[in-house]
Amino acid sequence: MTDTFSPAGPAGIKEKLSHTLGSAGTLALGTLPLMRSGVLGSMTPVAAAKALGSMYQWEFQPASLLAIGAARDPFHTAIIDDRGSMTYQELHNQVNQLAKALFRIGIRERDRIGVLTRNHRGFIMALCAHGRLGTDLVLFNTGASAEQTRAVARENKLDVLFIDEEFIPLLPKGFDDCPVIVAHEFGDTIGLTREAEEALPADSNIRDALEMEDHATRSEDWPSLSLVLRTTPAEQTIPSRPRRGRTIILTSGTTGTPRGTRRPEPPSYLPASSIMSRIPLKARRPFYLAAPMFHTWGFANIQLALALRSTMVMQRKFRPEDAVQLIEANRPYAIAIVPTMLRRLLEAVPEGMDPGTKVIAASGEPIPPQIVEKTFEKFGPALYNLYGSTEVSWATIANPDDLQRHPNTAGKPPMATVVKVLDEDFRECPDGEVGRIFVANNMMFEGYTRPGKDKETHEGMIATGDLGYWEDGLLFVSGRSDDMVVSGGENVYPTDTEHIIGTLPEILEVCVQGVPDDEFGQALCAWIVTKEELSAADKQKLQEEIKATVSKQLARFSVPRHFVYVDSLPRNAVGKVVRRELPRPKSAAAA
Repeated sequence: MTDTFSPAGPAGIKEKLSHTLGSAGTLALGTLPLMRSGVLGSMTPVAAAKALGSMYQWEFQPASLLAIGAARDPFHTAIIDDRGSMTYQELHNQVNQLAKALFRIGIRERDRIGVLTRNHRGFIMALCAHGRLGTDLVLFNTGASAEQTRAVARENKLDVLFIDEEFIPLLPKGFDDCPVIVAHEFGDTIGLTREAEEALPADSNIRDALEMEDHATRSEDWPSLSLVLRTTPAEQTIPSRPRRGRTIILTSGTTGTPRGTRRPEPPSYLPASSIMSRIPLKARRPFYLAAPMFHTWGFANIQLALALRSTMVMQRKFRPEDAVQLIEANRPYAIAIVPTMLRRLLEAVPEGMDPGTKVIAASGEPIPPQIVEKTFEKFGPALYNLYGSTEVSWATIANPDDLQRHPNTAGKPPMATVVKVLDEDFRECPDGEVGRIFVANNMMFEGYTRPGKDKETHEGMIATGDLGYWEDGLLFVSGRSDDMVVSGGENVYPTDTEHIIGTLPEILEVCVQGVPDDEFGQALCAWIVTKEELSAADKQKLQEEIKATVSKQLARFSVPRHFVYVDSLPRNAVGKVVRRELPRPKSAAAA
């Protein structure tokens, strides 16, 4: 039986899969990756008592992982960010102080805490304080427009909002829907005065908001996070064992207005074990968290880093040259990143640089094969590609061996994960046959925050919305099911064409999708960013090369008939191409 996702769906899914994914045997097997990574290990009786007490209070939430880290390694550096560094004990104490401050102003269980910040300590402190109060957390996309930001704030009826000062213009003029705490003020960055940091170029969404007449300015009643921490009485108390809250993460919004997805807190250590069963992370090592923390991938890596008692290395703004300096200075064992950031980082990495990085874990969009190859050239066999979505968290992970054999593979399911490719009648597809991808694991979402098209489910699995196929025991993603093009009566998958074009030396970036075509109904169009500016003659020569290269490997309907040259592809804050913003091809561009 198949049904659409409904509020009753998650309970049914968990019940159906509890034997497979949550059995005693699976849980026992799940301790192995934790032991190999160093998450589990010996500790003093005092530390063990504190760790058990933390797990009793906050279960497996980040709030608990932080407390365990403070008990086991109190003087180990927890964070290195634009404001400096702090130890696990210092972070633990400040989170307690923040939770007390929030409780003091009336924040209670099931209240909603909004977070509109970049990657820095304020984000992590708000996350862990939320866990210690049993609230729900709403993560805002820092790249969203003012209109989208305001819609999310209205929809979620916030009880308090943490915001970086630079994002205040995204709020409406006179915003007073809830108390506001400024998590990062201009001038908080080491080496920059308030005037200097405020004068830095703003992102396009902030510039657009500043041009609106009804944008907010900072109110005198909005304290800084530092002031809140300094002025909260130490004797203030908080609940000893609050409910396990929920986190609301927005969908990417690349095809429309983003929706909130309700995500549960980890029910056990198994989600971390699943990831570590395919990605060999190690405890107490520097971990560069470059991926945006409001995104599912960045958010997941906060939790992994806390479990590992890693030193979390962060920058508020990703700049390739600054990132190279940060990597050279801190020599991270692991880097969590999105593919667009990885491409830009590789362009800045000098030849011969050896930072000792063993894991570069990327997720968020397909990694072009040429980026896979270049990563191996610059960092060695360190690249891991996680395929998943906001709704299913993770599905498969490709390790370096997989990617060296098949650069465009999504890899294999990790521990305690079910992935199936099904046809229209929900039968499993044989190897090589394209079908719909369905996934089940321990961290699937619990539904959307507002009505709309729901995710399809089948026998406890959720459809990712992607098409794919199995080959050599590996999953290959052909693209979104709604991106499939019917051209001349044939099913065409733009991602296959995109991968091939991306291997050509002239190409910096490429996006391929279907457009209306008078002769075939639909045909493929390639939006191309070249490494160097080309003349009209060179563009025509490149198009002929593209057609010849694609036609040698794919059917004729997979060859683009339309070409558009652009300076850059429109992308959102996590690097996904916003396809609705691509310029439409002119009829003269048809082949």
